[in-house]
Amino acid sequence: MADIQSDTTMYVCICKSVTDKQIRRAAARGVDNLYELRESLGVSSGCGTCASSAQEILDEVNARHAQPILYVPSSA
Repeated sequence: MADIQSDTTMYVCICKSVTDKQIRRAAARGVDNLYELRESLGVSSGCGTCASSAQEILDEVNARHAQPILYVPSSA
């Protein structure tokens, strides 16, 4: 999904009138999958067309908050 200026709002789910900003706020509160997003905002519970866009926004927000994983090999 293309970067959108922070002052721009885009409707992602027309059926439930859910915007990208609402999805971003939900992700910031810890929602990290489409099932939880559907439970909290109703996204993708109507026609389902928004599912891929909603998931893309969730992935984008969660990737920013992800901590790097440190791999330390053990002695064998």
